[in-house]
Amino acid sequence: MALERLFRRRRPSGENRDVPELWTKCEACGAQLYKKEFKENLYVCPKCGHHHRMPARERVETLADAGTFQETTRLRPLDPLGFVDTKPYTERLKAYQEETGRPDAILGGTCAIGGVPSVLLVMDYAFAGGSMGSVVGEEIARGAERAAAEGRALVIVAASGGARMQEAALSLMQMAKTVMSLDLLWAKRLPYVSVLTDPTTGGVTASFAALADVIFAEPGALIGFAGPRVIRQTIRQELPEGFQRSEFLFKHGLVDRVTDRRKLKRELVQVLRHLHPEVPYGPGV
Repeated sequence: MALERLFRRRRPSGENRDVPELWTKCEACGAQLYKKEFKENLYVCPKCGHHHRMPARERVETLADAGTFQETTRLRPLDPLGFVDTKPYTERLKAYQEETGRPDAILGGTCAIGGVPSVLLVMDYAFAGGSMGSVVGEEIARGAERAAAEGRALVIVAASGGARMQEAALSLMQMAKTVMSLDLLWAKRLPYVSVLTDPTTGGVTASFAALADVIFAEPGALIGFAGPRVIRQTIRQELPEGFQRSEFLFKHGLVDRVTDRRKLKRELVQVLRHLHPEVPYGPGV
């Protein structure tokens, strides 16, 4: 009996156990993945290649040259409509801000990408589904204005469920604002590159995300305006296989290239060096 107690598994006592979870599961193939290696592989499953959603801060680190990123996104959202559904909008904003550590669903700033002076803006799906409200629209417009004023390229990584319903028409107005701001870049022949990740839908797809000089998309990303279920119910027809996925859109000419996240910076640098009027063309990183 004493020997049995000696080898019996002892459970940790206490409610607050600070034990890190070392493993995660692939959403696509179900493979068990060691978290450290999973992150080092840029959140791409080494078994099946599925691209999982990536934190905005880590995505900036993979694209911007080391030590060059200077954050400029500091605007904080307001609640001009006093919106309340199951809880006040202000409470939702506070919860998202505490969870993500940023004021709204975008992280951006100036940097170099392969030596090319750039403005890099990354949408954060973890903040209200990456929805575009007044702050996101204004930060994108300011980013385009800064790029034009300083002779920089503009790179936007999109990840969004669309417009932010709690801001109603104010959110929809951001579509026009962001599109108009791109005119400043085009007038100076400065490059704008869009990277579409999973998901990129709604008003983001219907505005700035689809108007770049070059549009990259990650493998398997859901890209469209309305979701497949809504379209199927509206037209009452079965949709083609892979409808609204990046590979389908590439085949039909709506994106320029489907690129593995682990190769994205190299290809992005090649495009920026080729298009930027003041940077000598050279090989990528």
